[in-house]
Amino acid sequence: MKQTLKVDFPGGKKVDVQVGDFLIRTDQCRKAGGEASAPEPFDLFLSALASCAGIYALNFCHSRNLPTEGLALEMDWERDDKPPFAARVHYRLTLPRDFPEKYRGSILKAMDLCAVKRYLHQPPAFTMEAL
Repeated sequence: MKQTLKVDFPGGKKVDVQVGDFLIRTDQCRKAGGEASAPEPFDLFLSALASCAGIYALNFCHSRNLPTEGLALEMDWERDDKPPFAARVHYRLTLPRDFPEKYRGSILKAMDLCAVKRYLHQPPAFTMEAL
């Protein structure tokens, strides 16, 4: 399967990405010369990790007709700014009040199946060309 994303540069430090029918806007913080008008690209990477884990948790509940009211997820990202650039991700899943105890470990295992995370374990090959 091949997917093509189209990137445009609308001005300043802004970079827009067309993904199918969706336009994703990015910008840099003011300190980096941007206007802080949109998330930075790295923030989108972190958002992909968090939302992927979130959809796996949500799908787990939906597939078992479990309650989702009160289901919430927070993700902490910590990184070292000096080589080797080690990073740590910690998820905190808040379960609904009536969530069955027998599924507590299983929903965490489901979140661990996140496709974005799996690609970090087996990263893609990168190639580049200038036309």
